[in-house]
Amino acid sequence: MGIPILLVVVLGIGLLLIQILYFKFPAFIALLITSLVTGLLGGLSGIEVVNAIEQGMGSTLGFVATIVGLGAIFGGIMEKSGGAPAMAQGLISALGASRAPSALMMTGFILAIPIFFDVAFIILVPITYALQRSSGKSLLVFALPLLAGLATAHTFIPPTPGPVAVADIINADLGWVMIVGFIGGIPATIVAGLFYSRYISDKIFIAAPDTVEGTTNTGPELPSLKSIMIIMAIPMLLIFIGSMTKSGIFHLSDQTVIDLMVLIGHPFSALIVANLLVWYFLGIRRGFSSGELLQVSTKSFKPTGLIILCTGAGGVFKQVLMETGAGNAIADQLSEYGLPLVVFAFISAVVIRAAQGSATVAMITAAGLIAPVVSLSEFSQPQLATFVLAIASGATAVSHVNDSGFWMVNQYLGMTERQTFQTWTVLTTLLALTGFLVSLVLFKIL
Repeated sequence: MGIPILLVVVLGIGLLLIQILYFKFPAFIALLITSLVTGLLGGLSGIEVVNAIEQGMGSTLGFVATIVGLGAIFGGIMEKSGGAPAMAQGLISALGASRAPSALMMTGFILAIPIFFDVAFIILVPITYALQRSSGKSLLVFALPLLAGLATAHTFIPPTPGPVAVADIINADLGWVMIVGFIGGIPATIVAGLFYSRYISDKIFIAAPDTVEGTTNTGPELPSLKSIMIIMAIPMLLIFIGSMTKSGIFHLSDQTVIDLMVLIGHPFSALIVANLLVWYFLGIRRGFSSGELLQVSTKSFKPTGLIILCTGAGGVFKQVLMETGAGNAIADQLSEYGLPLVVFAFISAVVIRAAQGSATVAMITAAGLIAPVVSLSEFSQPQLATFVLAIASGATAVSHVNDSGFWMVNQYLGMTERQTFQTWTVLTTLLALTGFLVSLVLFKIL
């Protein structure tokens, strides 16, 4: 008599956590070992497990590697050109010094889409230091809104790797994921980044550190806020148009026009256009040589390798669960307990995130768990996007000592561990809960 498939899934998750937490295995290897063991315990033969690994890896990376790679180049040139401080300074100037927290929140929210969370934070944190010194207010007044914007966009909105990976694993349309991510991300950022930061900054005073670290623009001058906003808006608009055309919302009769709009609006095409724009307008026209931009582009691939491999391993885990029939078992269990799939997706991501710290691993694993169930039902693309939002929300929650982001915030803001729990950990949890509530509402109405 074989092991019940639900027990196999539980053992698989346990094995994954043991490898990451106790043996300190890289997530890529841990996910592959977990998939191998889960497949064998679930009744697959050796050759079936190997075929599932090959199929899961190949089907996932064909899309994700391209998107993450294009996004990395775009973000790398944006960083090199000084786009991050230019946007922050431009928005502060436009909104006024009194609205600097809102300007920083907006800056973080927008810039974390093309630029990795930690890079954007390191670039922008000197601006929060300067604002603290000039205003005499707690550093938290400025830093927490920035962090809220960065953290939300980093996990909620493509083409950042997390939502791209989840969307691919559960076959959600990236355009709808982007739309739903914005709908969920804006209130989450406001709740945590403005309301909570205002509350906690009255309780805890933090002064800016004496030393200022961060990267600076190496070009002749910072680019204009207008140019940055236009360049970032164009690929998002193209993806939106492509998704709406593909879903039939734009009622077009000419098939040639439809095909052209879908092609232009595909994430591949949209990000290629974005790269050409940022290469020329923020690179060549601002005095950077092609050789310098090539170096920036090559360097930008460095942090993406592990993310791409982990995403592929997540696709393997999904494929193995589908082959073992775990989807039916999980669906039956959820039905028996009356637990909606969107709630299960959120809880799974929260548990894995709290246990091992990595938001990316939490998102990929949770997506792998729900993918077999999703494949058994006829969910609309907007509903699939709400699953991505729920998983992204769960993977944002409860950042604590096993998360590198916790220690980065702790060190750059000069806080004690207790203060970091009171500020950063609570902030990420508020982001998660707000995003999850939005995902519940959207799932009902979409």
